[in-house]
Amino acid sequence: MLAASVETEPGEEPLLPLTLESQRLWPGFARELLAATDISVEYRDEGTLVVALNRDDAETLRHSFEFQKGLGLELEWLNAAEARRLEPHLKPGIAAAVFSRNDHQVENRALARALVVACRGAGAAIHEHCPVEEVVIAGGRARGVETQDGREDAEIVVLAAGAWSREIGGIPAAYRPPVRPIKGQMLALQMDPQAPLLRHVLWLPRAYLAPRLDGRLVIGGTVEERGFDTSLTAGGMLALLEGAWRGVPSIEELPIAETWVGFRPGSRDDAPLLGPSGIEGLVIATGHHRNGILLTPVSAAVVSGYILSGRLAEMALPFAPQRFADVRAAPVSETAQ
Repeated sequence: MLAASVETEPGEEPLLPLTLESQRLWPGFARELLAATDISVEYRDEGTLVVALNRDDAETLRHSFEFQKGLGLELEWLNAAEARRLEPHLKPGIAAAVFSRNDHQVENRALARALVVACRGAGAAIHEHCPVEEVVIAGGRARGVETQDGREDAEIVVLAAGAWSREIGGIPAAYRPPVRPIKGQMLALQMDPQAPLLRHVLWLPRAYLAPRLDGRLVIGGTVEERGFDTSLTAGGMLALLEGAWRGVPSIEELPIAETWVGFRPGSRDDAPLLGPSGIEGLVIATGHHRNGILLTPVSAAVVSGYILSGRLAEMALPFAPQRFADVRAAPVSETAQ
């Protein structure tokens, strides 16, 4: 979900320029990937609906709506009839909804496939199933990585290991990105691709629903501080299904197509870490939490721009990793040789 508008919450105002810029980049980024790979990432621009099921939900939604409108975001308040004209399978009797025409979606799995093909086409070597054991640091700078297959030397190392970014060895403790896994259970139901129940991304009070072109209806996602726990739980599945059913009762007839667990990389302030690590030659791109797909093109632009120019883009300055810098008793050259 590319939801720069409806996902912006109080306290996240500094992140908004970055998310809006990435949202602006997405259509061209999708076209560029298609041209380079002949793989569609299924960029869809129908927009997003946020639905209030009852009066209490509507009061909460009105508060969010007024806050987001105050930031200059293009949102439209809908009554129940207007919302059900856009999505007829919404439960009768909903209280209200907000429509965001600028919040779109892509198919993240297709995006991953396209990026692999595009990178290989540009000359990159991709080593799959080859864990990085540690970043090699010598003489006060990053010199490469040590993998299970041996050492790979490099002038620049980019640490972009998502929720696992803090698990990579070789980096002094004070310089490791403060990133933790935030578990999310998810499931997909199977709709008829020719007659889908939904066409817009739908946010409900206790779940979100994203319709895919192949007929899958993705429902997510729990938010759990459980480390790297990969278990699917009855409570997690119940919460998602009930949350979705309360807004779209007709999902109860759909077969379950898939269930899975993912791990969002959460930082201390739930904002990304982009740019220099404090160790020469080591650049960080992680901590995107729930905005990883949304921030893909701008993260690539910011990190590559920093590597090539040595300057961090102004909009990324609030997200430099050094905002979490600890007091360091010794320079890197003394602590990591």
